[in-house]
Amino acid sequence: MQRVELRPRADWQQRVEAVGMNYHTLDGDVYWDESACYRFTASQIDVLDDVTAELHALCLKAVQAIIDRHLFKQLLIPDWAVPYIVDSWERREPSVYGRFDLAWDGNGQPKLLEYNADTPTALLEAGVVQWFWLRDCYPDADQFNSIHEKLLVFWQDYRQRQPSLHFAGVDSSDEDSGNLEYLRDTAVQAGLQTQRLAIEQIGWDASRQRFVDLRNNPIRALFKLYPWEWLLQEEFSPYLPQAQPAMLEPPWKLLLSNKGLLPILWELFPGHPNLLEASFADKPLVGDYVRKPLYSREGANIQIRRGASLVETGGSYGGEACIYQRYTPLPEFAGNFPVIGSWIIADQPAGIGIREDKTEITGNNSRFIPHYFVEN
Repeated sequence: MQRVELRPRADWQQRVEAVGMNYHTLDGDVYWDESACYRFTASQIDVLDDVTAELHALCLKAVQAIIDRHLFKQLLIPDWAVPYIVDSWERREPSVYGRFDLAWDGNGQPKLLEYNADTPTALLEAGVVQWFWLRDCYPDADQFNSIHEKLLVFWQDYRQRQPSLHFAGVDSSDEDSGNLEYLRDTAVQAGLQTQRLAIEQIGWDASRQRFVDLRNNPIRALFKLYPWEWLLQEEFSPYLPQAQPAMLEPPWKLLLSNKGLLPILWELFPGHPNLLEASFADKPLVGDYVRKPLYSREGANIQIRRGASLVETGGSYGGEACIYQRYTPLPEFAGNFPVIGSWIIADQPAGIGIREDKTEITGNNSRFIPHYFVEN
């Protein structure tokens, strides 16, 4: 794994906008950054592929263990939602995607930092934008990237269950809107009928006991780019079990979409080479650790304790329970710290995207860096 400095394409802004990415610059700073890329070997990509499949299998086992041991309170899941989640799992409701964030420098074993199991973004840049970059800049190389193809296969299968689908998200976020529209576009390409609306435009029809869109049409299936933990706090969320719209991601993903998964995985599979030691707050780790709130996002409210030094970020997630995870250093390349986001699409490894920052805490504006690989 090498970091290679490059000269960006002269018209890179127009090129990425042409494939749907209008958020290439955030708060005046470059987000899509092609002034560098990461170079892998084919054998390193094989490692990432295998590890992603392994972590996915461990997480599915963790779902069953959480249900069997009734660990919902540790994950701050309200009592009323438990039967809804369990029913979703027992019916094996399908899951579109997820992203494992890994620490790795190309040597040894990748380590799981966290699992973005519910509302992962950076999908458009990983699946499409970096692919077109590869064709322009390294046409003879390859890329760990079958995201687009696997999404089309998923939607083709899903169409047999649900021929139409509503897509909802937070329209005020350009990044969320770009990712949501990309997912919707892949569903359209696969033959589904789709409708787009903002999450706050979803209505509840009390007389017919169903959720509806702005035209009062029933929402029978919903893809929501909106965190489950937020959705459960909405006024009408307790009606979900009785209305039973098909949900993507499904309710059982709640069990994987918070940091409480990390100590549960460690307890189930202690010493696993791709896991880091982790614990709940009642058993804080001794030594170097990272403290994470159960539901923090985009690097908020993270605390890194390394020897006598303490690094922490602000945010609005500090009030709830937290977990402790054994500190592992991120690889450093010329003052840059990359995190590899490895995608699962329809239960299969599908490719990677890399975010990097000048610090070890990856935040909302951390840059996306493309990659390629060559034969060993």
